[in-house]
Amino acid sequence: MAASIEPVQDGRIYIERINAPFLYTLKASGLEFGAGIRRAVEKGWLELHESGTFVRLLEPRKALTT
Repeated sequence: MAASIEPVQDGRIYIERINAPFLYTLKASGLEFGAGIRRAVEKGWLELHESGTFVRLLEPRKALTT
């Protein structure tokens, strides 16, 4: 999902750009969203800023869509 969002300054993606579609379009829970973010960080796909307000993609977008 993050790979489809156009990043802003310095490749940042604001967390609400990810969580809104995840929670409302996919009908996922907050716990599932948190688990997904943690998994993406563990896998090295995302870097979560310490403030929790944005993430940054670490892998090429093409690799994330497979």
